[in-house]
Amino acid sequence: MRPEILFPLFAPVTSLKGVGPRLGQLFDKLGTPQVVDLLWHLPTGIIDRRFQPKIAAAPEGAIATITVTVDAHQKPHNKRQPYRVRCRDETGFLFLVFFHAQTDYLEKILPVGAVRVVSGKVEHFNNQIQITHPDHILAPDDAASMKRIDPVYRLTAGLSLRVVQKAIDAALERTRELPEWLDPAYLQRQRWPSWRAALQTAHAPEREEDLSPLAPARQRLAFDELLANQFALALMREHVK
Repeated sequence: MRPEILFPLFAPVTSLKGVGPRLGQLFDKLGTPQVVDLLWHLPTGIIDRRFQPKIAAAPEGAIATITVTVDAHQKPHNKRQPYRVRCRDETGFLFLVFFHAQTDYLEKILPVGAVRVVSGKVEHFNNQIQITHPDHILAPDDAASMKRIDPVYRLTAGLSLRVVQKAIDAALERTRELPEWLDPAYLQRQRWPSWRAALQTAHAPEREEDLSPLAPARQRLAFDELLANQFALALMREHVK
């Protein structure tokens, strides 16, 4: 019988805040129908947002986090054209580009004259520097809440990276410290973290090396998976006998 402490982890993913029936179907397609499945859905890459250049020094293709002042809103003449918000710093102009934009929302989060911290992929188009659909738009006081390194996950059609990140963060909040099932001497010899700490570390990589199967947190989780498989086989053999 499953211990009660594990019940929240084996709940459906729709039990997480912000995950309704529609998103639940998409998480099913991703192969993560339960909360515990999200815990094992490990990052495949990282987005590094620590690069903070001035506008003129932002190279094309780079992920950059830039502090700007909102200069003007340029509304399109027809729906097929993008909505553009011109921003500036002392070195030049940066255009934030939005397709199928909600005008009221953009005017609210990007009021003219306000200072904002924006982050996303830099593009050079028609001799202008732009970011299309920035990943983050924050007031300076809120900028500290932005993760400087974002984990990247495997997705499925209809699921955005931000939605998956939030769901996994909610799943991690449900984890609790469990009694250690590995031999303490072996755990110390391998220099592995606890199960809960391994999950938290694996979902918060700080460099490419943290994504390697040889990283201590990932080694621990892989060993747990193999151990669980061996226990399952042993139980099946015992049942057959």
